[in-house]
Amino acid sequence: MTTPTLDAETLKGLFGKSLMLTTDWSTDELETLLNVAARFAARDRAGESNALIPNELGYAVFFDNSTRTKSAWAGAVTRLGMNPVIVDGSSTQVAHGETAVETGAMLGMNAHAMGIRHDLILGEGNTFMRDVEKGISDYLAATDNARKVPLVNLQCDIDHPTQTLADMSWLREHFEDASPDAIRGKKIGVSWAYSPSYAKPLSVPQGLITLLTRFGANVTLAHPKGYELMPSCVEAAERQAKESGGSFTQTNEMDQAFEGAHVVYPKSWGPYDLMLERVDANRAADKARMGDIEQRALTRNADFTDWICDERRMALTDAGDALYMHCLPADIGAEVTEGVMEKHRVNLAREANWKVYVIMALLAVAKVENLEAKLG
Repeated sequence: MTTPTLDAETLKGLFGKSLMLTTDWSTDELETLLNVAARFAARDRAGESNALIPNELGYAVFFDNSTRTKSAWAGAVTRLGMNPVIVDGSSTQVAHGETAVETGAMLGMNAHAMGIRHDLILGEGNTFMRDVEKGISDYLAATDNARKVPLVNLQCDIDHPTQTLADMSWLREHFEDASPDAIRGKKIGVSWAYSPSYAKPLSVPQGLITLLTRFGANVTLAHPKGYELMPSCVEAAERQAKESGGSFTQTNEMDQAFEGAHVVYPKSWGPYDLMLERVDANRAADKARMGDIEQRALTRNADFTDWICDERRMALTDAGDALYMHCLPADIGAEVTEGVMEKHRVNLAREANWKVYVIMALLAVAKVENLEAKLG
C-alpha cells in the first residue's frame, strides 16, 4: 500500500484535540488521522524510531477488562518515547464518590495524555470521559500550564474509536488502497452473532456503522428483533450514508448481511432493552438485579444460537471469499466456527495490530507540532 500524503492544514487543526467519538471529527480529519497511522506503520515496520514525545506520561484508566486495547496503548505510548501508566478503574476513588471532573484534575496533574475505557453502562461512559477532560482542562487553565493532554476514548458506551479506526486502517491495507475511496461501493455486513459468555457492549457495532458510512461503504446491519442499537447511532449512519454516496440497510436476517458482502463483521452485543434496564440497577448499586439482568440477557441470546458465522454463510459472500473481521476475543463455536476463525487467524492479528498505530497517530497529531516534517 502506497504511503499516503499528509495535509498540513488539517494537521494544524488536530493539534491539542481529543477523540471522544468519531462523529465529533470531520471526514477530512479522520482521513488525515488514518494517513498518519499509515505513516507510523510504515516507519515502524521499517525499523525507524518514532520517539517523538520523549519523557512524558501516558495514563490509561480501564473500568472494564482489556487485552488488546491495553497492550496497544502501552505499545503506542512506548513507541512514541512516552512512559505508560495503566490505572485499574476499580482502584480509583470514583466508586467512593469522587467525580469524573475531580478524577481528571488529579490525574491531569501528572499526565501528558489520557486514555479511558468505560463501556459497560449506557449513558455513562462517554459522559464520564468528557467530564474527565473538563477536569484536566480546568486544572491546566488554573495553573497556567500550556501542556497538551489529549484524551482518547478507549471504548465507551457509544463508540470504540481506536478499534473501528484500526478496522478501517486494516481495510485500506487489505484492499491495497490508501485513498478515501478504499471501501467505497464495498458491501460490509455488520451482524449480531450468538454469544453464551456475557451481554457485550453495543459500542463496536455502533462505532462501525457510524464510521464506515463516512467513506461510501454499503453497510448492512443485521440483528434479531430486540437487539437494536442506540437510535442516535442509527440516525447518524443513515445520514452519513446519504452524504457519502453509500448506503445503510437494516435487516433481521443474518444471511442478508452476508449475501454478496466483501467484508463481514459478525459480533455479539446485549439486548437493547436490558442494557437500558442495567442503567437503573447500576445506579442503585443493586448487584443482585445486575446479575439477574445478565442472566436474562444470556437466556435471550440462547434463542438465536443459529446466528453464527459459518462456512455456509461465508459461501454467500462475494465470490465466497469475504474478509472476516472481529475485534476479538470471539466466542469460537458460537459467534464463529473454528474453521472460519482458523482461515482468518492471521488477518485478525493484522487487524488488531493497527490499533497501536491508530493510538500513536491520535497522540501525535494532538501533541507534536510540525508533525508532517518530523514524519519525513
